[in-house]
Parts: sequence; C-alpha cells; structure tokens
Amino acid sequence: MTNSASWLSDHSWYLRHSCGDFIKSNLLDAIGGAMNDLLLTHPFSDVKKRILELSERIKESGLVHIHAPANLSGLLALSMLESAFLDTGVKYRRRFLSSDQHIPRDERVQPQLPTDGLLIFISPFEDTWKLEELPKTEYIHITPLSVSVRLGSNQSERRGALDVVAQCAALAAQMVPNGQKVRLLRPFAATGLWLREALDTTFDPIHTAVRDHLREEGAFRMVPLPEVPSPAPGMIPGLSERMFSRLQKGWLKMDIDSRSAALSELILPTLTHPSLSTPRLEELVWHRLMIGTSDVDVMSQIFLAEKAWPEDSSDAKIHASKLADSFLKTGLLLDA
Repeated sequence: MTNSASWLSDHSWYLRHSCGDFIKSNLLDAIGGAMNDLLLTHPFSDVKKRILELSERIKESGLVHIHAPANLSGLLALSMLESAFLDTGVKYRRRFLSSDQHIPRDERVQPQLPTDGLLIFISPFEDTWKLEELPKTEYIHITPLSVSVRLGSNQSERRGALDVVAQCAALAAQMVPNGQKVRLLRPFAATGLWLREALDTTFDPIHTAVRDHLREEGAFRMVPLPEVPSPAPGMIPGLSERMFSRLQKGWLKMDIDSRSAALSELILPTLTHPSLSTPRLEELVWHRLMIGTSDVDVMSQIFLAEKAWPEDSSDAKIHASKLADSFLKTGLLLDA
C-alpha cells in the first residue's frame, strides 16, 4: 500500500479545486448543457464504427427486444438503451433473464430470438472479446470488448475492457444526442466499469478516461469524501464512522492543511486493509460523484443497490424491473 502522507499530498489539489466541479455541474444543469461525444474519447476509438452501425440498425427496426440479466450491471446497461427508446419513440420490449449466479457454472443463458423485431442481448460478465473476433449474429450482442488507450506524454498503449454499460450509454447518446432520459442517466455511464474487477488489482485507464470525460461535460461533480452529505456506510473497511462524522461537521471551517491532516488521520487505518485495493480506495476517498441536489453519491447508490438485491432468481427479476422503472423516472438508484 502507498504511504499515507505522500498519497494524500498527491491528491491535495482536489481539496482546492472541487468547488469548480460544483459550479460547472450546476450551471450545466441549469442551462441544459450539451453532452460531449463519448465516441471521440480514446476508449471508444476501436469501437466507434461498431456503435454507429448498431445505432443505424436499431433505428431501422420496427420493434426492439432488450434482454439482460437481472443483476445491477444488466439493469444499468438495459436502462441506458431504454432511455433512448423512450426519448425517440422506438417501440421496444424488455426482459430480465436469470443472472449467472442463478444458473450452473457449466451453463450459459442463450439468446432467444423473437419471432418479430430485433433482439439486443446484453452479457455484462461474459469473457472480454476482441472486436475482430466477435461472431456475426442475427441479433445485437453487447458484451465487454477489448480496447486500447494511449496515456501520458509517451502515449504508451494500455489495454482494458470496455464494459456493456459504457457501450450502451454511448449507443443511447448516438441515437438521441441530449435526449431528456438519456441525459438523466448519463452520470451512471461509467458505473459498469466500477462494478468490474479491474479496479481491484490496478489502475483502470478505461474507467478513468470515461469518468473524466463525464466530469468535463458536467454530468456530475467530483468531490472528496467529506463533501458527500450522506455516503453509504460500510464502503471503506477500517474507516471510523465516528471520526468521519466529526470531520464532516468541521470540514467547511478548515483550511487546506487542516483538511489534509484530518483526512490523513481518517484514512490511515484503511490503507493496509486487504479487501480494498489502492485504486478503489482512491476513488472512494477523492473521486465521489455527485448528481444535482442528491445527498447520496453515485458509488454509494451502486453499493446500496447491490446490497439490497434479492438472492432469489424470481425476486431478482421483479426487483430489477421495478428498479429500472424508478431509475428511468428519477435518474437515481434509490427508493425503488
């Protein structure tokens, strides 16, 4: 794990500049600022042509069927597409399927082609495919894809997986740029990457690139943990909730040096906890994503939604459908 003092000093500029995110986000909310094109970002360079082709294929279809597993990743991806269909008036039917945890390990849910219309089959946790190796099918198969990004002054190439939620968010925006429902769900476009295991081992360049793109367009504001009014408890093992509560109460009265020292003391016990990687801890401490006037950040909403997910397969399908309805109305994963 990283030394506490150096780790905090590397991120201290967030303490100075997080208010800029607040101004940018709220101004964009007020004036209806435009979404930036995800397809112009590095993670989408390899798949841009595919997204454009899928968009046209959907527009040409008279009826679309969306099938996704009844888990949180499936719900998020399906909802991204459904938001575009609601904005454009595309006729569609959705169906939540049994998730991987409810079927034997040696089995896999197979797509069931409808008698009419176009099927979109979403597979959030299927093995990552190289685009050129993805089989051609009668239906649209949304699955994690291997993509490359170039980082730093040397433009060194890094590869990663572009998840199904980000793909569906880009596809939705391509179908209806700045659609009302599409904009409502936009802050969750990077949450599928958050749910994947890449951040549990190392820095994920795909997640960082998509998150920063969304921040720049004002989809959310990025703040340190003490500036979140109501973060979900239990997300950071070893964190003293009592110390955190005291820090929150005094945060606005502190100068930068006092904030750094207090945050260092709060986080120190968590740095050696084996269940949380440094990249994920960094996101949870420095990069909380806030939407509009909600007191609960995006990561907390994801955490609470996962925690409340039913274990029974039938219950999970019903829950997913109700939560999707609520999500599409409010843009939040709360109070389904």
